[in-house]
Amino acid sequence: MQEAKKLFQKLKIISLLDLALLTPSSYSSYILSTELKEGEVQTFEAIVKESSLINGKLRVVFDLPKLNRELSSIFFRVTPYHHRLFVVGSHHYIQGRVTSFRGELQMSQPKSIKRVGEIIPKYSTAIKQSSMRALIEYYITEQNLYQEGLDSREVGALMRLHYPKKNKDIEDIDKDAMKFIEAFNHMKKLKGKRKDFPAIDRLDGDIGEFVSNLPFRLTKEQQIVIDEIQRDLNQKVKATKRLVIGDVGSGKTMIILASAMIAYPHKSILMAPTSLLAIQIYEEAIKYLPKNIKVALVKQGKSEGDYSSADFIIGTHALLYKDDMPQASLVMIDEQHRFGTKQRAFLEQMMAKGDKKPHFLQFSATPIPRTQAMMESELIDVSLITSTPFQKDITTKVISKEDFAGLLGNIKSEIAQNHQVLIVYPLVEESSEIPYQSIDEGRGFWESRFENVFVTHGKDKNKDEVLLEFREKGDILLATTVVEVGISLPRLTIVVIVGAERLGLATLHQLRGRVGRLGLKSWCYLFTNNPKNSRLHSFAQTMSGFEIARLDLKFRKSGDILDGTIQSGLQFKWLDLAEDEEIISVAKSRLK
Repeated sequence: MQEAKKLFQKLKIISLLDLALLTPSSYSSYILSTELKEGEVQTFEAIVKESSLINGKLRVVFDLPKLNRELSSIFFRVTPYHHRLFVVGSHHYIQGRVTSFRGELQMSQPKSIKRVGEIIPKYSTAIKQSSMRALIEYYITEQNLYQEGLDSREVGALMRLHYPKKNKDIEDIDKDAMKFIEAFNHMKKLKGKRKDFPAIDRLDGDIGEFVSNLPFRLTKEQQIVIDEIQRDLNQKVKATKRLVIGDVGSGKTMIILASAMIAYPHKSILMAPTSLLAIQIYEEAIKYLPKNIKVALVKQGKSEGDYSSADFIIGTHALLYKDDMPQASLVMIDEQHRFGTKQRAFLEQMMAKGDKKPHFLQFSATPIPRTQAMMESELIDVSLITSTPFQKDITTKVISKEDFAGLLGNIKSEIAQNHQVLIVYPLVEESSEIPYQSIDEGRGFWESRFENVFVTHGKDKNKDEVLLEFREKGDILLATTVVEVGISLPRLTIVVIVGAERLGLATLHQLRGRVGRLGLKSWCYLFTNNPKNSRLHSFAQTMSGFEIARLDLKFRKSGDILDGTIQSGLQFKWLDLAEDEEIISVAKSRLK
């Protein structure tokens, strides 16, 4: 088909299964019905038995020979055409909705149709019905579907939807087969997009001394991920592309430091989204890495160490503007979803050597459902860290105005124990559109009752300094979601999230992850005007970020949580990423 390329572009499809999955939105069925069913559009063979005008309406009584019964019809808008068409004794195939009138079944305003015995699919797409039908008939054949890797059950499910022969074909859809086809098609496309390049260097540095000198033991999952990274980096044939997704407080920093050790004596580089995060990782690197490893910090303003001779360079996006950055064999990006795709690719390209690429590790604290991780690992290797080095003791409560006195009592008690409190407001200034206080409206209350109250938000140019000062001297921090990811506040034991129902579950989980970092008994209060909100209560009952990601999908059916490497806006008609792990697993094994 010469027109096909343009039509595919209009339909935004890139694979044969994309086309096959554009299933009809409705059908016109011309199959003869075998019984009368009230409320349904039906088709019958009929012979006109009587025809009469009553108060300007045409009443026709049809004999239905196959059913051995009669059916009356009323035509409200009568034309000479109707009189000529429905003469007594004439033979028809009639179609219309069967209704009940005064206890009798009848068909209002039936159409006389020419052809019967077929079902015509209708498609809601960006192209004309005739063009869509032509594409389907040309490309969607049993042979082509088998060649795509489908089995007889899946091929049959698609063929019945596009070429139905009886009403049952469109009523009893094989939903599991359709789910499988969506998963299989998505993973197949991702696999086709993956491009591998040779690595600049094979990295096999010794991490034994680093691990044995740590003042704590690595968790089993941390060790598994480090082993995966060691296997990845210890090859030159293919530059690594791995995404490490760890729940809040799962110890990703130790994996970053272990990766820098595997790279040594070759150089490694890490880019973090904020100077606070970069400083934090730099401090941990100085604290835990062997003293012979030279570490440098690069950020806007004052940097630490000499990056030109460092073994491990940590920085913000300021790294991208250094013309004299030395070549690194390992590139790492923390909180990768907070960088644009171009920024991530630019750093990787800066370090490339001809067609050879650095090994590339990305880290994220935004968990995704296991099902999604299984699918996306066709494009990029994915490691999940679902456990934390120690058990957090956090109580999550949904509260409203009547619970405020109890909240205030707990805040006073925690501050008396030299613990800290974070109150997250939905906005900085008053707004008539949001039924909650802003920071500006609330700060007077807190400042008049407590000492050492600090305030910051996204537009505050000094937010990093405020957060660092609060960490050392503060009792209460009033902020917006700027604190979602960033500074570690070990004394923080209470977080209050105002207007909690306005935030996604992933954001709520990140904010809750700010408290209880060292195992202290902690509380997360979800303040809302709607205390019966089922989403918030579901959130309160689990601490697992991966379970929360699954719940997030269940509640908002939104598709992807991460963007960039992981495609954003992913939506399926049949497949449920929150529930269909087994189907995805089978589809994944078929692709091998």
